[in-house]
Amino acid sequence: MKHIRNFCIIAHIDHGKSTLADRLLEYTNTITQREAQAQLLDDMDLERERGITIKSHAIQMEYVLDGQKYVLNLIDTPGHVDFSYEVSRSIAACEGALLIVDASQGIQAQTISNLYLALENDLEIIPVLNKMDLPGAMPEEVKDQIVDLIGCKREDILAASGKTGMGVHDILRAVVERVPAPVGDPDAPLQALIFDSVFNSFRGIIAYFKVVNGEIRKNDRVKFVATGKQYIADEVGTLKLNQVAKDVIKTGDVGYIISGIKEAKEVKVGDTITTIDRPCAEGIQGFEEVKPMVFAGIYPVDTEDYEELRESMAKLQLNDASLVFEPESSAALGFGFRCGFLGMLHMEIIQERLEREFNMTVITTVPNVSYIAYTTKGEELLVNNPSDLPDPSKMDYVEEPYIKATIITKSEFVGPVMSLCIQKRGMIINQSYLTSDRVELIFEMPMGEIVFDFYDKLKTISKGYASFDYHQIG
Repeated sequence: MKHIRNFCIIAHIDHGKSTLADRLLEYTNTITQREAQAQLLDDMDLERERGITIKSHAIQMEYVLDGQKYVLNLIDTPGHVDFSYEVSRSIAACEGALLIVDASQGIQAQTISNLYLALENDLEIIPVLNKMDLPGAMPEEVKDQIVDLIGCKREDILAASGKTGMGVHDILRAVVERVPAPVGDPDAPLQALIFDSVFNSFRGIIAYFKVVNGEIRKNDRVKFVATGKQYIADEVGTLKLNQVAKDVIKTGDVGYIISGIKEAKEVKVGDTITTIDRPCAEGIQGFEEVKPMVFAGIYPVDTEDYEELRESMAKLQLNDASLVFEPESSAALGFGFRCGFLGMLHMEIIQERLEREFNMTVITTVPNVSYIAYTTKGEELLVNNPSDLPDPSKMDYVEEPYIKATIITKSEFVGPVMSLCIQKRGMIINQSYLTSDRVELIFEMPMGEIVFDFYDKLKTISKGYASFDYHQIG
């Protein structure tokens, strides 16, 4: 176990996570020259077209340092705020994180929010300055920002370039030396945390897990703690570029299990796997449920496709655990689903994936948020639709969801950004200068004001320089 390292890569959008992951795989000889391609871990067409990571991808590498072989489990994570749930799941399966900052852009909003996620889980943070080969790189200034943010020593920051391969061996050495080995009891009953699952039309549902205590063997009789269902582990193995079957996955390692599960409802991300012969006393704690932010209706164009749409959504939910949906009907559109998303980009991606992966043509209604109405009798009603509002004479007051928004921008755009947020009923909470040229603004504002066109307007008035991140505060 002391030769295993589990780590993930976290950063803001477009700071070079996937490119650096490609280099790590190349330098550890996990992939051959023939298999190499850009954004190797992004296996969805959609991810390659847009150049963004949508799902986290786990892969195992082997690295030899000073004659000792180490097993490195790497998880590449998305950078966009709409996929932060993927990041939080990946972090739960790791002991360390590479925090990557673009040397030409410096620290941005999602860098900070993903860093806090990692710190909450007590991960060892390794700061990496990426894109050092760019002519616009400002290594000294950005190092100051990183030191201010994390409080590390200047010499702990690694300089690298995913494009040219500079500094990649330093990163691998740092992962081995700084990231702690997983802790767990190999002799205890099996406890494994499911952090992801995918649907395979031939093998059923494949769950990815990290073994916290004990070990799991092929043909073990296993039980999923949250659902109480029992299965036989037909195949267990580790995740190389393709799945590699093994006889046993030991403590601290990351692997996959195939047990012929057909029903999407039976696998819950964050669930614990244990054996029937020696069950563990309780499940693994500390895994949070997803809170959707933006709601929209998704309806089939042809009402006869309703059942088919339900199955497609259930399969998609396996692959993207942050999608939440429930049936609803509308006078104009017939039967459909009311879906909860983490943001506008998430909604767009789900719609696109329904069309591509399941050939479902759907109608999406305008996104909105949920309100809570209180009647004069003190009853609490959840309002998803304007038509659900109670009679004004019986209504006492209405509450709407609020968020805390962090905007990082150049100092010349502070005025326009502030007036945009105040137009959207925002209240400024804090304003701090990260450097002489970059300002962090923190606002509290209603969720309903930002779901529609806020992000586009923010990018327009700041000439694309502002980065934006938010979380719900109640």
